[in-house]
Amino acid sequence: MPREVDVAIIGAGSAGLFALSQVRKQTDSYVLIDGGELGTTCARVGCMPSKVLIQVAEDFHRRKIFEREGIEGAVALKVDIPEAMEHVQDLRDTFVDRTLGVTDHMDEGHLLEANARFISEDTLEVNGEEIRAKKIIIATGSTPVIPAAWRSCAEHVLTTDEIFELEDLPTSMAVVGLGSIGLEIGQALSRLGVAVTGIDQIETVAKLADSVVSDLAIEAIGKEFPLWLGAVANLEMQDGAVKVSCGDQSVVVEKVLASLGRRPNLDKLGLENLSIDLDDRGIPVYDPHTMQVGNSSIFIAGDVNADRALLHEAGHEGRVAGYNAVHENIAAFKRKTFLGITFCDPNIATVGAQLDELNEAEIAIGEIQFGPVGRALIMAKNRGVLRVYANKADGRLLGAAMACVKAENLAHLLAWSIQQGLSVQDLLKMPFYHPVIEEALQAALYNALGQLDVKEELVELEKL
Repeated sequence: MPREVDVAIIGAGSAGLFALSQVRKQTDSYVLIDGGELGTTCARVGCMPSKVLIQVAEDFHRRKIFEREGIEGAVALKVDIPEAMEHVQDLRDTFVDRTLGVTDHMDEGHLLEANARFISEDTLEVNGEEIRAKKIIIATGSTPVIPAAWRSCAEHVLTTDEIFELEDLPTSMAVVGLGSIGLEIGQALSRLGVAVTGIDQIETVAKLADSVVSDLAIEAIGKEFPLWLGAVANLEMQDGAVKVSCGDQSVVVEKVLASLGRRPNLDKLGLENLSIDLDDRGIPVYDPHTMQVGNSSIFIAGDVNADRALLHEAGHEGRVAGYNAVHENIAAFKRKTFLGITFCDPNIATVGAQLDELNEAEIAIGEIQFGPVGRALIMAKNRGVLRVYANKADGRLLGAAMACVKAENLAHLLAWSIQQGLSVQDLLKMPFYHPVIEEALQAALYNALGQLDVKEELVELEKL
């Protein structure tokens, strides 16, 4: 006889754990199933160890401005790479331990450390046992993509699954794929002394749709290591190293970092046994506001749906899936304003709607170049640009893109403002301290204000 439960969650990553937090509020009849290494992708091989590596590299790189500040001794500074990597791993382990706190105390009846496969829409096979669930949540995450053509060089190709395990760094590396992961790790490695070449088959970086922001980011980062854009990378072995060729350009490196995106972990789930619709990528068709797959009793959340592969989005989707899995009536929830941040230097961030989603004839674009921004100049980080997009008719904020210092903070302010439906005028009534980076946002907003169709004078002072 199959074991029966209210909810089965497949995957104990971020989305699965957030789903579990909702399920536990309503029932103790559940199982959490995971046949891989416990601990979230973010904590083990993603957001957290990469930020530790970035911080080490940023601290070491900072020595290059010491002389202009009158600080002596910069030339004597060096970084002990094995010690630095041990530091990355120590902090990584701390972050992983925190996520494991959820599963460490779960009994064998609730946590099944094995792989699951669908037999039918309400039944799973787990390590030889059948589990029938009223609701099933797919939260199996994703895996780094490595092209099949690179198999001959497999021993020299790394992904984020391996790079944070290194005890030492190679002397040279090609980073193929310049999305967030490639830019962040590529720049960090370059700053730590690795000879890095960055490669991407498209002409922009970090998926930027705004050419003004993209051009500045490419110029700034390209001063630290070469960027080959619009080029497809071909790999071949050469004297124990890897020759990476892109058209007429080539470089021989010790290692290659494949940062070409991630594929959903769906291939072993037995989806062929279900009567659900799949899109052209083989991903179950679902409602992003309910996370329900069609009209079935199945929900899908996190990286596995290949939509917004970000931890805070996985958290949101997991909560929605978990809530709907334990409530009779399926509820639709608003999506949060899009927020994406790349922690390179300068930071790159996108908020809300982007230029390729907007009609430029209907929007005002407020822009500020960071050259004269006082606080940025003091920090020696005044190479940057911020562009905000607002509805010309009423000034309502729609989106933004930026490559600048403290973009991680500016992007949050703008995301919160957009989600609340605020306008350019609303923000300009807010206090701006001096000297702070936020003054750049104030300048961009004034630049947008002058382009609005709204002609009445902005009242910056509000009477009691």
